Amino acid sequence: MNPNHHDERTRIRQAIDRLLTGQATASNGSLTAAALAVEAGVHRMALMKRHADLKNEFYERVRAETAQIPETEKRLRETVVKLKQTVADKNAEIFELRQQITRLTLAGAVLTERLNDAEDRSSGPGNVVRFTRTE
Repeated sequence: MNPNHHDERTRIRQAIDRLLTGQATASNGSLTAAALAVEAGVHRMALMKRHADLKNEFYERVRAETAQIPETEKRLRETVVKLKQTVADKNAEIFELRQQITRLTLAGAVLTERLNDAEDRSSGPGNVVRFTRTE
């Protein structure tokens, strides 16, 4: 293992401990991966890519030790709630539009039938032949 890699892992573990005890020195103290990277003095992408296991360990410890949900998970949950509401609204709108299509189709059929009845009753003089519409 690269000594620099081992040093990063050690700094990340120490940063995890500081964040969980509320003794942040370099970050704002929030329980996020970004704050963890700042606190450990590593690039955020290094934490996400090379040390994903430590990032996951951090979030597990946040849940277990602080009984808090990580900020990223809170945002995802809020997004899921909003999306579920959007889907429900769209489903209701689709249902209403389908009902309206049915009503308009029935109204069109009734009007067509009334028009046909009116044409049948109004026959012209005996020598006039009415042409029927073919649509």
